Amino acid sequence: MAKAPQNKLKKELINLSDEVLRIFRASKNDKSYNYKEIAAKLRVTDEMGRAMVQQVVEKLFAQETLEEMRPGSYRLRKKEETMEGKVSITAKGFGFLITEEGEDDLFIPESKLNNALPNDTVKVRVKKGRGGSGKREAEVVEIVSRFREFFVGVVAITDQYAFVTPDSKDMGIDFLVARDKLMGAKHGQKVIVKLIDWPAHRDNPNGEITEILGSPGDHDTEMMSITAEFGFPLQFPPEVIAQAEKFSLKIEQAEIDKRRDFRGITTFTIDPDDAKDFDDALSLEYLDNGNYEIGIHIADVSHYVTPGSPLDKEAYRRATSVYLVDRVVPMLPENLSNMVCSLRPKEDKLCYSAVFQMTPKGEVVQEWFGRTIIYSDHRFTYDEVQKIIESKEGPFAKEVLLLNQLAHELREERFRRGSIRFESEELKFKLDENGKPLSVFVKERKDAHMLVEDFMLLANRMVSAYVSALSGGQFRASFVYRVHDAPDMERLRTFARFVERFGYEINTKGRKEISASFNKLVEDLDGKEEADIIESMAIRTMAKAIYTTKNIGHYGLAFQHYSHFTSPIRRYPDVLVHRLLDMYMSGAKPAQQEQLEKDCMHCSERERAATQAERASTKYKQIEMIKDRVGEVFEGLVGSITDFGFYVVIDYNHCEGMVRFAAMRDDKYFFDEDEYCVVANRSGRKIRLGQKVQVELKKADLRTRQVDFEYLPEASK
Repeated sequence: MAKAPQNKLKKELINLSDEVLRIFRASKNDKSYNYKEIAAKLRVTDEMGRAMVQQVVEKLFAQETLEEMRPGSYRLRKKEETMEGKVSITAKGFGFLITEEGEDDLFIPESKLNNALPNDTVKVRVKKGRGGSGKREAEVVEIVSRFREFFVGVVAITDQYAFVTPDSKDMGIDFLVARDKLMGAKHGQKVIVKLIDWPAHRDNPNGEITEILGSPGDHDTEMMSITAEFGFPLQFPPEVIAQAEKFSLKIEQAEIDKRRDFRGITTFTIDPDDAKDFDDALSLEYLDNGNYEIGIHIADVSHYVTPGSPLDKEAYRRATSVYLVDRVVPMLPENLSNMVCSLRPKEDKLCYSAVFQMTPKGEVVQEWFGRTIIYSDHRFTYDEVQKIIESKEGPFAKEVLLLNQLAHELREERFRRGSIRFESEELKFKLDENGKPLSVFVKERKDAHMLVEDFMLLANRMVSAYVSALSGGQFRASFVYRVHDAPDMERLRTFARFVERFGYEINTKGRKEISASFNKLVEDLDGKEEADIIESMAIRTMAKAIYTTKNIGHYGLAFQHYSHFTSPIRRYPDVLVHRLLDMYMSGAKPAQQEQLEKDCMHCSERERAATQAERASTKYKQIEMIKDRVGEVFEGLVGSITDFGFYVVIDYNHCEGMVRFAAMRDDKYFFDEDEYCVVANRSGRKIRLGQKVQVELKKADLRTRQVDFEYLPEASK
């Protein structure tokens, strides 16, 4: 009998809940109400009735039917919004959702990451931030795909369990490893651990060791660690090696008969001293009409690496070769990259070629693209070609000098069209037999390097223009373009204000003015101590080049059409370009753009990872050179400034390290964004980008690849 009043009350609350929801649904412009305002609209005036309205409102909020806009004031919660994107996680543990649409990144509290790791693709639930600020934040509700499942770290073993601490600075977790999944690893060794699973409500994922790299600090161990850290495999799968080994140097006559034969035409390669994979060769033939036929011959990798084969799948997975300080991590197995496909001298080789008839002024008057067979007469190094250019003597001197003249014509025309001359600094190390760095130097680019580059740019541009010209009517030739967007004007104006302090000028009025003033800046900086800093800042001001099917041109090169055609031994996009060019010349249907765009995104991501790996190996060797010199003083230049300190690049080995404001003891320092400099609070001392400073080495950590300096104000005057 006691239940009847309860049932009646329950029914009344249900009816009241419907009435409350009706009020919220009828509200305009998402108006919010407190329980008193709802009670007034329902004409509930007695104390008990208002208490029931309050109870209903609070229950609807607890059920997430309502959302609180400010304390005690609610509105109807909008339909749950979900988004998908990649997770970026900061050193402090919280994250952001990065979407393809490029919208403002959504904040994800550390407690709402729900086992997501850096760069994982996730689905999030979007909600209003805490405190009624109106800012949105997100909670991970599903991990769509892991960015990676293998991680590099150091294993620690106890009596009961083992765990692996990842090397990567953005990984804030350890992997628990059962003792039967150690694969023989010993305490303190560098290993690769595979993520097996991550049970809900557990702080750490379970892992198993798949490979033992060796002892931390060992040269080979560290180079392999960097390779694996950025997601590049250390070995090729057995089936890939087996397929590569089936190819021989012998070329069947039936294949030769299908190709244009260049074996009787003067042909040679020009590469670095230590190169083993020769992607490209140049041929030169003098024509009766006074013009020249220039052949740009590229290794025909697509003849051997066919779609869907084990070789193709592995090449796609890697997407690029990686060039560390002492080794190449190749995209293709050695039998292909260094033997069968490599355009070695005195051997017949299959190529995909771009052939141009050129006038003495470097004008292209005729073009031809297709599969060829060549015979390289000579293998030049850059130094050998440079010596011929300077001395006018040496093997094939006449051909080398003519090609250099034509390259100059191509280069000057490119600059007249608005191409920008900025190039990033490339460091080279001299290592001993154990991989220990003895010295470091900046690789100098001379005419020999630019000769090759100018003809490769020509081939890349003309191939892209040829395919783009095929599009018309209902036909659209989906293609892999290498594009470079125009710089963001706000960043450009910031850079212009920055260089003004050094007495230089950037005209931001229009495209031609921008490129002309950038190129004048390069000339003016020649030999100046601030050159490296300013050129580095200029490069960071520019957009990053990527692969895509959407042709927006290449801003930096001033090309309307541009692709990568010339390096298929070491770049997968070039393999795709060869296949697509072959497809379109044979009259085949256009490639499927949606899949091709996914391929482009993958190749761009792998290219970024390769660049990061190369920089990491360079930084490791730089730190190795100075790690035993803690307490010594170095001179350097201020390279960049942040809210918490500034970076200094020391002259000794071009190593960059941080001077933290928190560690500066002579004064309180802060970053003045308006003046873009560091300012001392009491003395007013200013530290600017490009300024010469003296710093003391305080810490050089090989494991984290981080360097800390102490600023010496008195010595820096």
